[in-house]
Amino acid sequence: MKFSSSWQLFALGSAFFAGLTAIFGKFGVTGMNSNFATFIRTVVILVVIAGIVTLRDEWQKPALVGASNWLFLVLSAIATGLSWLCYYHALQIGPISKVAPIDKLSVAFAIVLGLLFAGEQLTWPVAIGGSLIVAGSVVIIAF
Repeated sequence: MKFSSSWQLFALGSAFFAGLTAIFGKFGVTGMNSNFATFIRTVVILVVIAGIVTLRDEWQKPALVGASNWLFLVLSAIATGLSWLCYYHALQIGPISKVAPIDKLSVAFAIVLGLLFAGEQLTWPVAIGGSLIVAGSVVIIAF
């Protein structure tokens, strides 16, 4: 497996940085409005991503982006923003050890939505793994 183009490596990176997001976010929202904290986070993300796109010379003309791409990217951005607002508020009022794992129910939602809307197939490993994530979240919520 070539790690420089491995989706598994990037998925693990995503999980690692999401873990850091929970820790840093918990400390970051202490004593302030969680919505404003999310705004600050978003501005920083914008600057960092713009810097990466600039350094890698990956800018594209917006007019060359297809209408369906725009639609789904805007919908994704709205969903992301709502997710972040909920996540930061949950972190502000709840423990990281419960908020972060429950947030990972997004994996189960993504599996179901992928089956319903993206034509993906349910395999035994995905079904078992998704079920374990749901079971773990139920245990965390219940206790």
